[in-house]
Amino acid sequence: MRYVKKILKIGVLIGILSLIGIFGADRLVEKSASDKVFNSTKEIPHNKVGLFLGTGKILSNGRINLYYKYRIEAAVSLFKAGKVDFILVSGDNSTKDYDEPSTIKEDLIKKGIPSNKIYLDYAGFRTLDSVVRCKEIFGQSSITIISQQFHNERAIYIAKRKDIDAVGFNAKDVNVHYGFKTRLRERFARVKMVLDLIIGKKPKFLGDKIDIK
Repeated sequence: MRYVKKILKIGVLIGILSLIGIFGADRLVEKSASDKVFNSTKEIPHNKVGLFLGTGKILSNGRINLYYKYRIEAAVSLFKAGKVDFILVSGDNSTKDYDEPSTIKEDLIKKGIPSNKIYLDYAGFRTLDSVVRCKEIFGQSSITIISQQFHNERAIYIAKRKDIDAVGFNAKDVNVHYGFKTRLRERFARVKMVLDLIIGKKPKFLGDKIDIK
């Protein structure tokens, strides 16, 4: 019986610490990015490069991913307002049949962005990789991140820790029902991000430097 009580106490303690970690990381990220996220092209400062954080276009049910759709719209709006000169698309190209950056580039071109104003980063497997590679590979220390606000906040926190001056342009968000699972995952992603930064986790790949010009 004493053994069972001890196990329960340990379980409760772990649960409490987990909740503190989740809410602590969440608050830390939001506070860090509170004055760095923008919803309007009129208010956001100009940067040479907009970092588009990739996501898949088509969901498992065959429908278009609204996160994807709204990020495309945000990137086009930002570029056409003259608030970025280039768009760096960073996404997952881990297999031959899955190529986020190229798909995004095709859709940006269809919306009127010249192909020579778009650069691709095929090794943006995680947000941390995308942000760090933007500086280490593409030479950018001041960037505008393009994604939904919750994602921008996490990316901005990473950027701050990596000495990158970053702001975020918020793509339209989805409704609560549509985005419930994503928002839930985001809470744990923020905790993992903090731990990754503490231990000094590096991108999966670096490589040769690429000039954006």
